[in-house]
Amino acid sequence: MLKKFKDLTEKEILAIAIAAEDEDGRIYGEFADALREEYPSTAKMFEDMRQEEVEHRDRLIAMFRKRFGEHIPLIRRENVKGFLQRKPVWLVRPLGVKVARKQAEVMELEAQRFYHKAATRTSDASTRELLYQLAEEERKHTQTAGELEEKHLTASAKAQEEESHRKLFLLQVVQPGLAGLMDGSVSTLAPLFAAAFATKHSWDAFLVGLAASIGAGISMAFSEGLSDDGSLTGRGSPWLRGAVTGLMTTAGGIGHTLPFLISSFHVATLVAAIVVAVELCVISYVRHKYMDTPFLQATFQVVVGGVLVFLTG
Repeated sequence: MLKKFKDLTEKEILAIAIAAEDEDGRIYGEFADALREEYPSTAKMFEDMRQEEVEHRDRLIAMFRKRFGEHIPLIRRENVKGFLQRKPVWLVRPLGVKVARKQAEVMELEAQRFYHKAATRTSDASTRELLYQLAEEERKHTQTAGELEEKHLTASAKAQEEESHRKLFLLQVVQPGLAGLMDGSVSTLAPLFAAAFATKHSWDAFLVGLAASIGAGISMAFSEGLSDDGSLTGRGSPWLRGAVTGLMTTAGGIGHTLPFLISSFHVATLVAAIVVAVELCVISYVRHKYMDTPFLQATFQVVVGGVLVFLTG
């Protein structure tokens, strides 16, 4: 059963503060470790913040020993009502740099509120003075973090980290999304237009295209999600990659399937052909922009593949 903050003794308040500073220091250490390879300057910033938390903890331990002796009660923030429930984002690999910075900001604000409230519950003057000092330091921690960021994140370092962020975005979102879009746009052409030319009926072609698009999306989602867990390749969560690939595959097929909602078969086929041309141009542009493929080369590769599948249909 959780304790209420008003029921805590001064001994328990100091014990919670010690445990909180120790935990926050460890979290900053995890941030630094997780970001060291891709974001070395931000990792150094979190390492400096970890050192500050260690200093806070040591001051609290010294005060506790002075007043209560060596034994520190085993009580933590999660044992008391009112503290935020934290999601263990520091366990996620690869860790997003913006997620880490946002989490640090929340941690600092919570620590500041805790020390202010704890100081009002303390009768000992020296303890109250220490808690108010720590509250003030936590209040300035956001400014300190900004100073540390300016210190470590030089223009060159920011440019390097932006490049790392771009590479992660390519690995985790653009590549699986592009693979899905290409598969959906190209692989569904054969069954869609085969059904259209065989039946000469727009609604039948629409049903076949819809089934092919959704089926291809499900297949590609599982295929991408099960390909690797991202731990070695740095490609991120398999759930995210699978979802992106599946949705983009379905979207690629749905795009040229929707025109067959037009009742006139000839008009629907013409509009669908135009949509296919637009889709292939979009794919070529994405490959050119994000994959550094020359536009004409990307267009040639995509169009040839699309035309071959279309002729198959």
